Amino acid sequence: MFIGHFALGFGAKKFAPQVSLGILFLACQMADIIWPNLVLLGLETLRIQPGITVMTPLDFVSYPYSHSLVALLLWSVVFGALYMVLSRVGIKVAIVIAALVLSHWVLDVLTHRPDLPITLSEGTKIGAGLWNYPVIAIPLELLLFGTGVFLYQRHTRALNRVGSIGLWALVLFLLTVYVANIFGPPPPSATAVAWSAQAMWLIIAWGFWIDRNRTSTGGDESYE
Repeated sequence: MFIGHFALGFGAKKFAPQVSLGILFLACQMADIIWPNLVLLGLETLRIQPGITVMTPLDFVSYPYSHSLVALLLWSVVFGALYMVLSRVGIKVAIVIAALVLSHWVLDVLTHRPDLPITLSEGTKIGAGLWNYPVIAIPLELLLFGTGVFLYQRHTRALNRVGSIGLWALVLFLLTVYVANIFGPPPPSATAVAWSAQAMWLIIAWGFWIDRNRTSTGGDESYE
């Protein structure tokens, strides 16, 4: 999953309207924010192996601290509780944040081959392997993404042209990256993947920027 994770970030705005889209993106992509740093530190392992799945050449050899179910349960509790304390929001918002963090594992289980660990020891790994069935995986992820963007657009209103154009520019950017990841050439190395993954922070910053120029509302979109 790539845009599928962002889909949940967009859609979660309906349930936590006071939370910035940047925070929602940070939560839904927490695993992929932690993971590249652990790869660079040598604590988790990635290989480039073209053909390992139809849609991606990435072989996730070991990533228990960023992508195991146990780890993401812990990360979800920590991030949800930390946001609740620092932002002084209620438990409902904290649960939405925590659920977004954990959702990363759930969505990855659908697409990954059986490489997602349940525990930190990686004794058992699972995955439905939809990356080997692009005729199912691509429409499913696009449908999820479209639904998330629709919910965000419906439950927010642009305050100015930046709030409108910035949103649709981000949507187009994410779709472009998605297509490039599927149809582009394999990356040169695991290190290159890990460094390029740091660009996730740009998307998170973009989310903050968009949300500063939109407001949560059930009203009409005057700039859409």
